[in-house]
Amino acid sequence: MKKVLVTGGAGYIGSHTIIDLLNNGYDVISIDNFINSKPETIRRIFEVTGKHIKNYVIDLCDFNLLRNVFESENLEHIIHFASLKSVPESVNQPLEYYYNNLQSLINLLELSKEFQIKNFVYSSSCSVYGNAKILPVTEETPMLEAESPYASTKQFSEKVISDFSKVSPIKFTILRYFNPVGNHDSGLIGEDSFTQTALVPSIIRSHSENKQFIIHGDDYPTRDGTPIRDFIHVMDIADAHTKSLNYDSSDFEIFNLGTGNGISVLEVVKSFERVTGKKLNWTFGPRRSGDVVEIYSDNQKSNRMLNWKPTRDLDSMMLSTWNWMIN
Repeated sequence: MKKVLVTGGAGYIGSHTIIDLLNNGYDVISIDNFINSKPETIRRIFEVTGKHIKNYVIDLCDFNLLRNVFESENLEHIIHFASLKSVPESVNQPLEYYYNNLQSLINLLELSKEFQIKNFVYSSSCSVYGNAKILPVTEETPMLEAESPYASTKQFSEKVISDFSKVSPIKFTILRYFNPVGNHDSGLIGEDSFTQTALVPSIIRSHSENKQFIIHGDDYPTRDGTPIRDFIHVMDIADAHTKSLNYDSSDFEIFNLGTGNGISVLEVVKSFERVTGKKLNWTFGPRRSGDVVEIYSDNQKSNRMLNWKPTRDLDSMMLSTWNWMIN
């Protein structure tokens, strides 16, 4: 079987992608030091798939420990998810974000070259576009100034990969996610709503703890005054990673992963209330530093070249999140 190293394998998108890879016949090795995840996620992957995976609990910034993994495993492919990812935290701790997210990538690239990795898939973000002037954004949309240090690390990482691809035989694929939500249909694995700061986990946490949910800003120039995002189901994103490994790409490709539809934060709140029948205690608050006004994708390139299309709508995303919380 083709052996894939998934960094951040116990994380939200990483764990769902591992499930998709296992279901498609890949042999998977994970690296995760559980800074933003939990060890029990590895067990949950087994509950869903019936397959055990090996996870190395190391820091990707430690070159020697990472090299030991490459020496121990006969790897063919890498999917790199692991990074610090909170926008507000990155604003408060910029140096930590720059060091962790860039040094870990450089270490992986150095070892990928030495150990002749065939494919390298990088987890990027729509945050690289900044406050785009024209919507929807395509892969050719110019990057504007990043709105947060987190977004800057994604911009810099893409540049590092682009430059390195010109002197390396490795096939690189960069996947720019829009806003991942939802969980596996089994309800056995999902995003930890009590440790994450993203929108949907915050909604779930507010409901679970009977606390007021704050919508950050009601004065944006959008249809209801709240920020607009392109929300995409995590299993659709996972499918795109598997397809990227199968895609006979050029040396360097970038793909948007989104539905192509802009949905406001307020509309997400209403979807939660609609599919669960629960009233959320919410109110408007001030804008949050680092947030862009509006962003949604043009996904025609990934439709055409990866043969990939999102299959789930917002209500199904919210329902799968609710089922995960109940379980």
